[in-house]
Amino acid sequence: MGTETGAPQPGAAEGWRFWIDRGGTFTDVVARPPGGGLRTLKLLSEDPARYEDAAVEGVRRLLGLEAGEPVPAARIADVRMGTTVATNALLERAGSPTLYVTTRGLGDALRIGYQDRPDIFALDIRLPEPAYARVLEVDERLGADGTVVRALDEDGARRGLEEARRAGLDAVAIALIHGYAHPEHERRVAELARVAGFSQVSVSHETSPLMKLVGRGETTVVDAYLSPILRRYVDGVAAQLGDVRPRFMQSHGGLTDARLFRGKDAILSGPAGGVVGAVAVSRRAGFDRVIGCDMGGTSTDVSHYAGELERSYESVVGGVRLRAPMLRVHTVAAGGGSICAFEAGRYRVGPRSAGADPGPACYGKGGPLTVTDCNLVTGKLRPAFFPRVFGPEGAAPLDEEAAREALAAVAASMRAAGVEPPPPEQLADDFVRVACEAMARAIRRISTQRGHDVTGHALCCFGGAAGQHACLVADALGMTQALLHPLAGVLSAYGMGLADVRAL
Repeated sequence: MGTETGAPQPGAAEGWRFWIDRGGTFTDVVARPPGGGLRTLKLLSEDPARYEDAAVEGVRRLLGLEAGEPVPAARIADVRMGTTVATNALLERAGSPTLYVTTRGLGDALRIGYQDRPDIFALDIRLPEPAYARVLEVDERLGADGTVVRALDEDGARRGLEEARRAGLDAVAIALIHGYAHPEHERRVAELARVAGFSQVSVSHETSPLMKLVGRGETTVVDAYLSPILRRYVDGVAAQLGDVRPRFMQSHGGLTDARLFRGKDAILSGPAGGVVGAVAVSRRAGFDRVIGCDMGGTSTDVSHYAGELERSYESVVGGVRLRAPMLRVHTVAAGGGSICAFEAGRYRVGPRSAGADPGPACYGKGGPLTVTDCNLVTGKLRPAFFPRVFGPEGAAPLDEEAAREALAAVAASMRAAGVEPPPPEQLADDFVRVACEAMARAIRRISTQRGHDVTGHALCCFGGAAGQHACLVADALGMTQALLHPLAGVLSAYGMGLADVRAL
């Protein structure tokens, strides 16, 4: 469903400009036609029966083209994109099976990390699952001054790489001790990996040429883990756009050419556009201290602004430490499509998501109970206000009965566990409040825990699901002002149009 807003802009006559945010559940498109003004469109990110890619389909529809019709490059001046493909793959541990190669004796260095405890008071410490599937330790050692302490055992490295490749691993991350300064052995292992048939080879001296093996190694692992998925998506979009060369939003808030876009820089690709957009509209509304809360279908991204964009050069995302420049955004797996269940004697919301296909139960495709379904049952969502784009044929309204059936299934699981569930509306509201508390905790982490008093900030809520939870989250934090922009549902896409091309 599309809308049009905004006044004609001078100097926009050279062609259409498209700003696109490809989320885990919905893809948002903001377009500026040659005559000026803005048009918006929101599509399910996955609908294989109707289109191959939602971003390209959005371009086609706004240009008035038929399904599958080639995109005329002459009519397009600019395409800017952000995507949560990498973000969601990392949160859900759905990247490419990856081999981590390091110096013998250091295979557990990433697992040990810095020996910090995620929850300092927890007696039962549960560390996040590593992004790599297997570790290969190779005999080699270069000193800090570059001298060869132990020569590289090429035969042993070759055998280990070939065995991992036969086991189905297709990506390899190579981080050897002192490799950031003396990369000779890393380069040779990378050559052996390519000969062994690995399609993705990431080396630390290119990915993160900095001291400290843990941060450098984890960044290299993430690059190998996510780049194959990201490359498939980027190449697919570029192929459908023909001669149009899209630019992609990077985690630090700047745009880059599609050919230079890689996994380590894509973690916060979509959220970065949201931060840029939220700050811009908040400042125009007169707010100079802002908490951004971007709740989409799969995750929620929160950020803090008090006069300048906050960036970090070492971050932890999804339990993985990254040494790469990025906007300071905290992401939690709580979105409108987050699956609600009763597990281990308690309510659980996320981290698993129903995605766009099958999506929440109310989408009519047999999906599980999600936060969206709970909002529908409690009356916060009104099917009459939604387009008829759901169901197997893509022409049905939201299905409240399917949402209630999914809620009843969860209630039945509670009874089977010996717990009497509350009435349906109360149960649905309980799940919504669990999701809101997860968002409030995320906001405290980037504000209160860093010394900021959020009661004097405005809560800028955006994303397709944020409006349903804005007041509950504000109440939980003691905030008194919430901003919902007219383009709140597509604000991350709008932010793509406000970003600069940059390299950090």
